[in-house]
Amino acid sequence: MMKMKTMVALGLLGALASVTRGAPTFNKDIAPIVWNNCAGCHHAGEVAPFNLTSYQDVKKRAKQITKITHSRTMPPWKAEDGYGDFEGERRLTDAQIALIAQWAADGAPEGDAKDLPPLPKFTEGWQLGEPDIVVKMTEPFTVRAERPDIFRVFVVPLNIPQGKYVRAVDYHPSNRKITHHALLFLDNTGMARTLDEAEPGPGYTRAGGVGFLPSGGMGGWAPGAAPHRFPDGAAKVVGPHTDLVIQTHFHPSGKVEVEQASVGIYLTDEAPKRTVATLPLGVRSTIDIPPGVKDYKWSDAFTIPVAVEIPAITPHAHYLCKDMEVWATLPSGEKKWLIWIKDWDFDWQGQYRYKKPVELPAGTKVEMVYTYDNSADNPRNPNSPPKRVHRGEQTTDEMGITFISLMPKNPTDIKEVRAAMREHFLSLSGGSRLGSLLDRFRSKGATTQPAK
Repeated sequence: MMKMKTMVALGLLGALASVTRGAPTFNKDIAPIVWNNCAGCHHAGEVAPFNLTSYQDVKKRAKQITKITHSRTMPPWKAEDGYGDFEGERRLTDAQIALIAQWAADGAPEGDAKDLPPLPKFTEGWQLGEPDIVVKMTEPFTVRAERPDIFRVFVVPLNIPQGKYVRAVDYHPSNRKITHHALLFLDNTGMARTLDEAEPGPGYTRAGGVGFLPSGGMGGWAPGAAPHRFPDGAAKVVGPHTDLVIQTHFHPSGKVEVEQASVGIYLTDEAPKRTVATLPLGVRSTIDIPPGVKDYKWSDAFTIPVAVEIPAITPHAHYLCKDMEVWATLPSGEKKWLIWIKDWDFDWQGQYRYKKPVELPAGTKVEMVYTYDNSADNPRNPNSPPKRVHRGEQTTDEMGITFISLMPKNPTDIKEVRAAMREHFLSLSGGSRLGSLLDRFRSKGATTQPAK
């Protein structure tokens, strides 16, 4: 019934659009939508399986586009509208979806050539200009032809000059059509190299994380993503003998492919005035989801002891998760949403950066509740029949972590934030081990960003 009501509403919107604007055409009405929301991934050399850069491209898939935009499968954007104001939102309005449906129903007319806007110029090179440093995977990696997907971690030595700080990072896969996404971390312990040397071939296999606690994060990349910029005044300090650790999700294309990514690093002489700490809500070892359970809940909460700004948030789970709610409760009792994902999809994860950092006063409680479906009705369930699932690194295991970037308004408060985070971890199951790891990394002068 709800689906029928939605279709009726979209039909009415489409009818209204056709009455007020005339029958929609590709050149006047549809091309601007496709150019701005689809072509960034659907053009030659990108990860999408076909192009949407011409009238003929779009016309022959008009029915398919109508279906996947109506279901909001595409463009891929998992965060719910109104539950966080994020950069780079790939969300169509109801009116745009209705316009596409009306255009397809009318036979997908092309329209007047003079109405066609120019196709965007897709930046093939470095989006922020020539980087100060370019590092590259030490060896090319061969990706097999057939699925399943591959999760591979590569270790790249860094040599940031003394007195320089990282202000931005731009990731460049050499073969975009097989690169689903990449996450970038730092390691000043040598652990990544040890794992790499223990496994033949370039890098080592690891899903759900990099296999140890990194000493920091450097952002990530997904098709259509902009370069990762650190917040103003909060450049990244990278010490000597630090490696860049790249966890890459490969999506086989049906033929053998090769990848050797490069990373552009932009430097500044300005020492950071502020520090970004990463709060990982949900770091515990007690996830235990019985087979058949459709609404298993996983939660965590943390009270922030000082006034902070939140520039970004990164939710993470595996295939059984279906719903993610993260919010802040202010000392006044006001509830402020940080993000809500009602249809989590492991294949479309990433960092969500706020258009304007979310300001939270001291004493704010941040909370998360994730819901998992371990039944046979979950089409993403990797086990058939369903089986009991625990927390673990493999994608057939589960996780439930929300990485929240915290910038204290008073830079000297960073020590109090980290002390409170350590106390929180120690209070959880397995916290003593994590606490000792935090101490070990902090003693080396590292920033703290636990692995996923």
